[in-house]
Amino acid sequence: MDIFQQKLEAYLENIEEDVKKRTDFIREYIESAHAKGAVVGISGGIDSAVSAALCIKALGKENVLGIWMPAYSSPVHEKDAKALVEAINLKLVTVDVGPAFDAITKEMEKIEKLNDLAKGNTKARLRMTTLYGIAGQLGYLVSDTCNYSEIYVGYMTKGGDGLADFNPVSSLTKHQIRILAEYIGIPKQIITKAPSADLWAGQTDEQEMGFTYEDLDRYLLTGKGKPEVIEEIERLHRNSEHKRLLMPGI
Repeated sequence: MDIFQQKLEAYLENIEEDVKKRTDFIREYIESAHAKGAVVGISGGIDSAVSAALCIKALGKENVLGIWMPAYSSPVHEKDAKALVEAINLKLVTVDVGPAFDAITKEMEKIEKLNDLAKGNTKARLRMTTLYGIAGQLGYLVSDTCNYSEIYVGYMTKGGDGLADFNPVSSLTKHQIRILAEYIGIPKQIITKAPSADLWAGQTDEQEMGFTYEDLDRYLLTGKGKPEVIEEIERLHRNSEHKRLLMPGI
């Protein structure tokens, strides 16, 4: 067994303690803010599934609201979001942000036509606007769902999924998230499908990043990897530093 697999095995051996640490964090943070609960944006993917499950374990199902926010989304993600409801007893509501996306895109394209990335980031920001609108009305806080792998290379939208009140999975790599997902009973099809932010048709995380999550996680957990991959990971890390910092001022 190589050192990468040893790191993953070590995480599995201590997973019960890790779940307690994360649920304690959620509960204590919500209580310290005098909030009533948490909202979680549900994408049909593994990170939001695990985040929602941890919130339910910490706060109880009655104090957690999942929000499915399609914007011409793939049917498979909607199917998996519904499967999550059954698996973890999640209260899930739907807010279709497609019409808002169409309207705001039409106005912005009066200035300049948007490429896929700009459109995808607009979807992410509309989703976060939705989460904060509902959370504010309910007296809840917004849970982020970005994992450590994504955060390290800046694979998140500033003002979108890179913005929230707290994050229960920010120190877990994608591979650790998969281990945790299986431990807490996330549906198999969510765990095994190709990770995607669902920002445009056919989009996948690994395709967009240019390397695999195994390449990324191996480097993050062991410091090892192909030199050209490490160089690209560190380039993305440097270029995305502004996403991990509070807004500077003078």
